[in-house]
Amino acid sequence: MSAYKDQKTGKWYVFFYYRNWKGENKGKTKRGFATKREALEWERNFKLKQSENLDMTMNEFYKLYEEDMKPKLKLNTWLTKKHIITGKVLPYFGERKMNEITAADILKWQNVMIESKKENGERFKPGYLKTIHDELSCLFNHAVRFYNLNENPSKKAGNMGKESKEEMLFWTKEEYLKFADVIKDKPQSYYAFEILYWCGIRVGELLALTMNDFDLEKKNLTINKSYQRLEGKDVITSPKTAKSNRFISMPDFLVSEMRDYMNMLYKCKPTDRLFQVTKSFLHHEMDRGSKGSGVKRITIHDLRHSHISLLIDAGFTAVDIANRVGHESIRITYHYSHMFPSKQIAMAERLNFERMESESMNDESEDTR
Repeated sequence: MSAYKDQKTGKWYVFFYYRNWKGENKGKTKRGFATKREALEWERNFKLKQSENLDMTMNEFYKLYEEDMKPKLKLNTWLTKKHIITGKVLPYFGERKMNEITAADILKWQNVMIESKKENGERFKPGYLKTIHDELSCLFNHAVRFYNLNENPSKKAGNMGKESKEEMLFWTKEEYLKFADVIKDKPQSYYAFEILYWCGIRVGELLALTMNDFDLEKKNLTINKSYQRLEGKDVITSPKTAKSNRFISMPDFLVSEMRDYMNMLYKCKPTDRLFQVTKSFLHHEMDRGSKGSGVKRITIHDLRHSHISLLIDAGFTAVDIANRVGHESIRITYHYSHMFPSKQIAMAERLNFERMESESMNDESEDTR
């Protein structure tokens, strides 16, 4: 028997031998189990992991997946994965062995997800269905790559849902100015939305800003972190992507406004967050400002779309815009090109001019012969 009871503590522990990846015989001890059963289950899972044998349930494999992946991911990214897997995947597959789940099983699960409804009675949107399937596929890919599972059955089954391509809303400059005029009565709200609209940063980047991030003499704003509220705690993380680390040049009027705002703050340290509000507060202010100004209600993230659309209309290149807003690839920026169809008309008119000019030059050349 490899499970023993510690007479001093009353807890159970296991001691056993196993072969490591080098083929060496090693002893292993693990203490602190409440029951003998828990101790033996831990031993079994440890040996399964060492032997890379996927003859274990998905519930058991998920523990290995968490152990492998959680340290490598941002907390908010991991919590999103955990929420989907524990809420949508494990209730269906948890007690099934990993090496016995087939593509046909995946198809049945997909049908259950497609027919499932949220608390409000609505079915999941296609984009969310795709996200759920992607997380299941990541789980199996991990098993294939590191634990010798023969194949990913979710890949063979094919995806469900489709990538969400919801309509991109934005405010014109005139619409934003109407909105801003309504919320001027609350300086913290006003200056927060001024930065969101005129700098195009993400809301997490806004809420992480400190005085140290502003160089008002050089008119620069440094973006190098993001704020998250996770598990009831304030968490400062690195930005969304590597390209999100950037410097943003501010227009003169915004430099002046931020100087005024900082002078208003009482006992604010250079490392304190300038906008100590929540996303919920900003959503409420969006409601208030939209209703008071009569402009259409858009989301906070749509302010980023609005900034990009403003730059497109001003004639800046996709490369310049991508660098300013921190897009990982200019292909993301190109997704906004539909916002100004009038640009297509201008392009056609310019091409027409180029053609007519060429024909005119050819006619003149013919006349001189």
